Amino acid sequence: MEKLNLSLGSGLDGQPIVDRILTAPGVQRVPSPKLTLFVKRDFLDAALCAAVIERIDAVRRPSTIADPNGDTAYRTSETGDLDASDPVTIEVERRIAELTGLDPVHGEPLQGQRYAVGQEFKGHTDYFEPQGIDFERYCGRSGNRTWTVMVYLNEPAAGGATRFKAIDKIVQPETGKLVTWNNRRLDGTLNPATLHHGMKVRSGVKYVITKWFRELPWVG
Repeated sequence: MEKLNLSLGSGLDGQPIVDRILTAPGVQRVPSPKLTLFVKRDFLDAALCAAVIERIDAVRRPSTIADPNGDTAYRTSETGDLDASDPVTIEVERRIAELTGLDPVHGEPLQGQRYAVGQEFKGHTDYFEPQGIDFERYCGRSGNRTWTVMVYLNEPAAGGATRFKAIDKIVQPETGKLVTWNNRRLDGTLNPATLHHGMKVRSGVKYVITKWFRELPWVG
């Protein structure tokens, strides 16, 4: 599988990735000029999703945010870092790389999130604000985030959708469904239209995994 360059400067970093994703069967591009957003159902099968859920439950802890804003209810989920040497993690990473063409060298470690009833992640972008107090801490070595790949691992009884406010798009959680988007415009500038809200779970529990990619090779 070829590796695609995510280095800065070309102004077209996102287009090869877009072209690659669109070749995958079953991929749907959300029709909007404001952001680049794709959805693919059944990206992971139920058995693999269940295996990942077990691993998230074994390591989950309260989620955090980069720049605290004083709202203690801003992000109320739990987070778990998945073992990069685990065959389950390796298989998920392989599938993400195959679908997107994103170079794994630029990827952060795979992370899982768990949302119980009433938990949410209020409207946020995945990139780090250059004027944020923790920008250098999070971006000094690997640059800012470029692409996000998120996969729902189950379907809660009620709630838990992801809302992209700028385009009034709500993505409902379904077991194995992938959602991926470019956190930048095709000219490389940060895209505030990627603001999204992990809405409250009203019944049951929601599990997702998230893989973020950086401008430069990842240095943990």
